[in-house]
Amino acid sequence: MRILTQYLLALGWGLVGAIAMARSLVVLLKVFTWLTPVDEWAELRNGNLGIAIVMGAVIIAFGLVVGAAISASSIGR
Repeated sequence: MRILTQYLLALGWGLVGAIAMARSLVVLLKVFTWLTPVDEWAELRNGNLGIAIVMGAVIIAFGLVVGAAISASSIGR
């Protein structure tokens, strides 16, 4: 029974982490769109490959920063 409890606890925290990551990614993209003079979403709909690369780089950089923060917090244990 203890293993099932631990499994459900880990699953719950994983779900909370995924929701938090998705929400923070939405906030990041809104702030990025607000700071730049170009309407990225309209350009993406028009098929602008340069904007697509930049938006992909922003998302990957966000993931790297979050990954580094998680890695740094687990080092202190």
